[in-house]
Amino acid sequence: IEFCHECGTPLKREEGEAQHYCPHEEGCPPQIKGRIDHFISRKAMNIDGIGQETVEDLFEAGLIENYADLYDLTKDQVISLDRMADKSAENLVNGIEASKQVPFERVLFALGIRFVGETVAKTLAKEFKTIDALALADKERLTSVYEIGDRIAESVTDFFADENNLRHVDRLKEHGLNFEVEMQEVLSERLGEKSFVVSGVFTIDRKELKSLIEQNGGKILSGISGNTDYLVAGDKMGPSKRAKAEKLGVPIIGESDLMEMLN
Repeated sequence: IEFCHECGTPLKREEGEAQHYCPHEEGCPPQIKGRIDHFISRKAMNIDGIGQETVEDLFEAGLIENYADLYDLTKDQVISLDRMADKSAENLVNGIEASKQVPFERVLFALGIRFVGETVAKTLAKEFKTIDALALADKERLTSVYEIGDRIAESVTDFFADENNLRHVDRLKEHGLNFEVEMQEVLSERLGEKSFVVSGVFTIDRKELKSLIEQNGGKILSGISGNTDYLVAGDKMGPSKRAKAEKLGVPIIGESDLMEMLN
């Protein structure tokens, strides 16, 4: 048996995975700091004024033990840290406050649920609409969602079965973070539940293009499969995506073709 050299807990290994990991999530310092680092990262909460070094300092000073503690920090507490100037402390506290505007799918990603990456978080947010509905979902309900398999479903149910995780989420709710999807304006049902993969560079921002598809009844997929109705190809799209679409017989359309469908 191998043990964690930080906290002495016996390491575990998921079936089918090569890497061992420490299961003592709440008591293993590298894991705690790692989850906070993930929470503040650019693609998650994107908190300005705080990085790994500051997380280390805050943790060592006993000011934070989990990511929910960030929202209790005051400027006076932060300025007490070594190398923390008045302006830096103010920027950090303001950055934490500004992060309360981050949309639900990124907050869900920030929670660090095992196997829930950016795309999966967006899929789950769109399907369940609120954190409460997601927390109540059982494995059968989760696996009924397209692209959600057993491994992800088990990880999600395990996360919400943990009292510590529920406490952290409740505290984040109290601090005003977004735990439900803002209802997107529906323009039409012209795309009638068709599924799209969007890849490449377009005349409009790719996020705007995806949003336009969703606003007109379409679905955005993360990757090409037999269930993909269309690949929307822009400039500089990788050849592998085109090759896979052609192999699976997925129609490849351009931005102008999509606009014709919408009109």
